Amino acid sequence: MTTRKRVLITGAAGRIGSHLAATLADRYDLRLQYNRTVPANPPVADVHIANCADYEALAPALVGVDAVVHMAADPSPRGTWESVLENNIVGARNVYEAARAAGCRKVVFATTNHVMGMYDRDQQWPIYCSQPVRPDSLYGVSKAFGETLGRWYHDQHGLAVICLRIGWFLPRPHDEIGLWMWLSPRDATQVVWRAIESPIGYGIYYAISRNARRHWDITETIERLGYRPEDDAEAYAQEILGPGG
Repeated sequence: MTTRKRVLITGAAGRIGSHLAATLADRYDLRLQYNRTVPANPPVADVHIANCADYEALAPALVGVDAVVHMAADPSPRGTWESVLENNIVGARNVYEAARAAGCRKVVFATTNHVMGMYDRDQQWPIYCSQPVRPDSLYGVSKAFGETLGRWYHDQHGLAVICLRIGWFLPRPHDEIGLWMWLSPRDATQVVWRAIESPIGYGIYYAISRNARRHWDITETIERLGYRPEDDAEAYAQEILGPGG
């Protein structure tokens, strides 16, 4: 009998976090971290309430888990320095450190396309994960920090870290930008469990669907993580752009 992995999802009240909490429960034994927003009926019974910026409050959530999917953050590209410092920088450090201290061996770090946003601004496409970072916001800067901190925790402490640069998570794309940066709900679930199961010690990968118009390269996500995206925003192109769009 195979023992199921115990996985912590931080930010389980968020859009992606709540989706993962619902769709990964049949694959893993989940523990869900909430902060200000706690649902009346969480999808699993194992719940931990803490602010990720409070290490002492957060640390017990990492005890006894095999992996953590760190989704908790201020996700706004307009986030202030004070907000991204507390929620994204201090919060990420606390998750990495609590994982290390508890013997949790894997962190899946939710990062963002905004780490490379200036390439998008300048339309310097395609974009590869191996290129130097060019954040377009303090939010992007904070996530670039989290990626680099993960590299240090891997090199220094042997923690396995997979960073997923997530595109636009939506039920369906609704404009032209969505046609190239969409991440469908079922592809989001798949890319996360692929990251959890990967034997890779450290890596950064784009997490978008199989969009024909994509500007971000997902070759390594496919080849190294084994990701097999099922959805393509092109199915919605005519509806969004009109005939011949």
